[in-house]
Amino acid sequence: MTIENSSAVPAPRDNDPLVSAGLEIAMKWGQALGSPEQLKIALEALEPQLQREHLIRVKQLDMQAKKVEYDAREKRDKLQHQFKTVSLIVGAVFSIAMLGAGVYVAKDAWWLASLLCGPSLIGMALIIILRRHDAAIMKAVTDTANRATNAAGQV
Repeated sequence: MTIENSSAVPAPRDNDPLVSAGLEIAMKWGQALGSPEQLKIALEALEPQLQREHLIRVKQLDMQAKKVEYDAREKRDKLQHQFKTVSLIVGAVFSIAMLGAGVYVAKDAWWLASLLCGPSLIGMALIIILRRHDAAIMKAVTDTANRATNAAGQV
């Protein structure tokens, strides 16, 4: 039994719904038309429709992937914004606490006041608020703190 003698179309081997639907339509056309030549003509007529459906499905999948990527980016941006806001608040509270403590202890411990209100305050703000911790900046803050302490000790 050859393909020319057979009027039945083989069953689809894939689980792809588009292939299954296409072959089902082709089987109906084959039964309605009868001969393999007419079935070939019907399949050639069906080909553009299947291509259009495939392109539509590819675009739908592409749009779904873009939506997932967009949602993930939105979530990440929201979390980053929340983190930066919390860092700003914590930095502001620390700065106010350090300034208040520096003013409070200035009369009794001048060296502690210079550490609390001086370069360490700037260093803390750089690290917590601005998220910068370059080695050169930290060395400059340390040098300035040492100079402030030495200058306060000479007075």
